Amino acid sequence: MECPHLGSSVCIAPDSAKFPQGSPSSWCCSVCRSNKSPWVCLTCSSVHCGSYRCDDFVVNDTKLGLVQKVREHLQNLENSAFTSDRHRKRKLLENSSLNSKLLKVNGSTTALCATGLRNLGNTCFMNAILQSLSNIQQFCCYFKELPAVELRNGKTAGRRTYHTRSQGDNNVSLVEEFRKTLCALWQGSQTAFSPESLFYVVWKIMPNFRGYQQQDAHEFMRYLLDHLHLELQGGFNGVSRSVILQENSSLTASSKCCINGASTVVTAIFGGILQNEVNCLICRKTNLKFDPLRYLSLDIPSQFRNKRTKNQENGPMCTLRDCLRSFTDLEELDETELYMCHKCKKKQKSTKKFWIQKLPKVLCLHLKRFHWTAYLRNKVDTYVEFPLRGLDMKCYLLEPENSGPESCLYDLAAVVVHHGSGVGSGHYTAYAAHEGRWFHFNDSTVTLTDEETVVKAKAYILFYVERQAKSGSDKL
Repeated sequence: MECPHLGSSVCIAPDSAKFPQGSPSSWCCSVCRSNKSPWVCLTCSSVHCGSYRCDDFVVNDTKLGLVQKVREHLQNLENSAFTSDRHRKRKLLENSSLNSKLLKVNGSTTALCATGLRNLGNTCFMNAILQSLSNIQQFCCYFKELPAVELRNGKTAGRRTYHTRSQGDNNVSLVEEFRKTLCALWQGSQTAFSPESLFYVVWKIMPNFRGYQQQDAHEFMRYLLDHLHLELQGGFNGVSRSVILQENSSLTASSKCCINGASTVVTAIFGGILQNEVNCLICRKTNLKFDPLRYLSLDIPSQFRNKRTKNQENGPMCTLRDCLRSFTDLEELDETELYMCHKCKKKQKSTKKFWIQKLPKVLCLHLKRFHWTAYLRNKVDTYVEFPLRGLDMKCYLLEPENSGPESCLYDLAAVVVHHGSGVGSGHYTAYAAHEGRWFHFNDSTVTLTDEETVVKAKAYILFYVERQAKSGSDKL
């Protein structure tokens, strides 16, 4: 929004000596000394805490550009503090035994090259998804191999600038910032990377995620993949991204799946086809509908919803197969969902069944852990048992006889976990496999973990990768 009060309210100098010492993100409220969500008054330079009253964004500025100058000064303070802290940590790391970055693998010592993502203010939902996607090798490698795009020119070329919300949307590229973030991960050159430029672009093109409230990781993943797909369809440096996709030998034409529009790496990796079959119970007419499949949202069957831990013994264990079976089982639609039968020419009772016509290369399974009651959104905290290897999807295919023996087997690549009681609160972390080892990503902290810990997690989103080579692993 444009604020009409800037001209009379902005009174402080851009580099005011009244600002507290240290990085702005660590400043404390002058009243309660809290450092949660600090903000600075542009009239008297006092620091306070808490959320903004309207939670909107000011896009205009004073005639002298004072707001922009204050923003640049605060960003310089933040960068300076970050650089100083990074140098201090690096020096401590060099003088120590490097235990936190060295691992024993098969008797030899190797470096832990994983990089964390800094929490920019309840952005753990974004960090967990980014870390998961960065460990889907075919998807990640495609973006990392794209040529860089220079979005700035003139005197700011090559420099890191502080983005303002008054810049136009044509100055941002989600694909480019996503590429830069993926390139920064797994280099081992830093312990944590700050995805602030990517988050800025997210604010620009995804208004639902503006602000610093906790968000739903699955919803963010949906929006992220959709916008990446749309931008990739638009072309890149004058060359269509679909052409770049066709030139990538690892993504053949048979791997593409896009019902509408041009195929991109998003549809080539995550794309499948879902068949929705509706049968009228009066005239027996069958109606078929084909929908693009990028993920499956699975209900946790109601009979398992009191089973909260893996070791709890009251009743059978809920498994991923139970959730998949619940999704694909024949369902009779209730009175509120009567089907408009074109043969009967009126709404009739009917049955519905889903089939998977084509499986994707990466199968994303979303467990519906949040549901609405009369007044609030509750979390289903049921433990769901899932396999690390050999998830067999053949029995859910429409024509399983046309599939090879290995094409329906999937191995787990990453898991997103929600900790807490509600979608608007709590915390997200991720587990992901990289070069045969499992890591736990908790914002800027990355730790090596084991398979036993991973299978005990209460999964929210599971990423399974299609198995390429034959293996003797057991099937689900």
